[in-house]
Amino acid sequence: MKELEEKIKEYGIVLPGNVLKVDAFLNHQVDPQLMLHIGQEFTKLFANEGITKIWTVESSGIAPAVMTGLEMNLPVIFARKHKSLTLNQNMYTADVYSYTKKTTNRISISKKYVDANDKILMIDDFLANGQAVEGLLEIADQAGVQVAGAGIVIEKSFQPGAGELKERGIRVESLARIQSLSDNKVEFVKD
Repeated sequence: MKELEEKIKEYGIVLPGNVLKVDAFLNHQVDPQLMLHIGQEFTKLFANEGITKIWTVESSGIAPAVMTGLEMNLPVIFARKHKSLTLNQNMYTADVYSYTKKTTNRISISKKYVDANDKILMIDDFLANGQAVEGLLEIADQAGVQVAGAGIVIEKSFQPGAGELKERGIRVESLARIQSLSDNKVEFVKD
């Protein structure tokens, strides 16, 4: 997605440890027009999959997931990372390790909003080692729902997440694929 790549080139900041900071448009300050276009692109990519719900993990995946849900006219469920006083029973849960934050979070989705006949599209802002998607897949397994695939805004192709998911038979569609973050420079995968 050319528009996304241009935003990354213009506003992305490469930090030590292969971290790409995109808080100017994706995961702190949100560019609503870009998110709308991302939702439209995911809708095109997964149009004929019979998807019934969209899942993501709070919080950075919410904006692209909501715009995809808007375009597909489907509900969006975000897995919560923190316990809530109002959501504490009848939950599907999984542990997810964050390499950028160096913490493990227990994510949860209420059983109330999951139907055994659901077919899920997972949306996430980044795919590096695949931990967030793996957590959602664990919840999908617990719930016995089908998974149509994973829509990823930015994939770090030099890390193992996408390859491991594809080896498991999960369809992965990434809108921007990064080959390298060496020398403080973003290089995209050439198709």
